[in-house]
Amino acid sequence: MIARAGVGPLRRLVVLRHAKSAWPAGVPDHERPLAPRGIRDAPAAGRALAEHDLLPDLALCSTAVRARRTWESAAAQWGTPPPVHHDPRLYGTDVPELLDVVHEVSAEVETLLLVGHNPGLEDLVLELAEDGLDDALDEVRLKFPTSAIAVLVWHGTTWAALAPGTALLTDMLVPRGRKH
Repeated sequence: MIARAGVGPLRRLVVLRHAKSAWPAGVPDHERPLAPRGIRDAPAAGRALAEHDLLPDLALCSTAVRARRTWESAAAQWGTPPPVHHDPRLYGTDVPELLDVVHEVSAEVETLLLVGHNPGLEDLVLELAEDGLDDALDEVRLKFPTSAIAVLVWHGTTWAALAPGTALLTDMLVPRGRKH
């Protein structure tokens, strides 16, 4: 059941899958760069976050190159980016470990941005969301593509209280950059 008003402040978990990555020969997965489309899409994701009033108080980002570059390009679209913590646990992980990382976030943070990878991020969104608006859950179930942004809201006194089935998926965006 979704936590109701009066149980704590409204918190937002904004989940951003890294932008499209390249697959250069001989490059380890962790070191893969963004592909040309990813280089275009990452700033578009940053603009979309700003346009939808989803700028975070804190960002948690995978240490993988493609996630770091997505974060850097997105955050460059804002006047003053929030603090970012690059956490190796966000690379190639599953829902329990992703939740462990989120549960460590300070209670002062109301909007948290998580930048990482599939299938973990898609699984996290589906696990946390008890319900969704405007078919957003169906969109995530169908595909959570590169540069996708999912927005989950819930009421809670601490991030440690975020649990499966306690959030509402309010939006699913897939911003794309333009070719020049």
